[in-house]
Amino acid sequence: MSALSIDDLRRVLVECAGEAEGAEFDGDGRTFEELGYDSLALIETAARLKQRYGIDLDDGDVMAAETPAALLSLANAAARS
Repeated sequence: MSALSIDDLRRVLVECAGEAEGAEFDGDGRTFEELGYDSLALIETAARLKQRYGIDLDDGDVMAAETPAALLSLANAAARS
């Protein structure tokens, strides 16, 4: 599988939790909290990544990823292993 892009992650997040106000992100370092996404949105996103791409992420690791870039890095590392 090729690496997920920030756009792939954004699409999954929007599918799971909707488009939060000001949620345009491109890996610029804003936190999920600043973007308006809560822990439930992140857990649902992780479940969808597993379903769609076969990427199995630990819930604790997902919650520790505070930014889209951090979650993307975590997902891509899991996909390679």
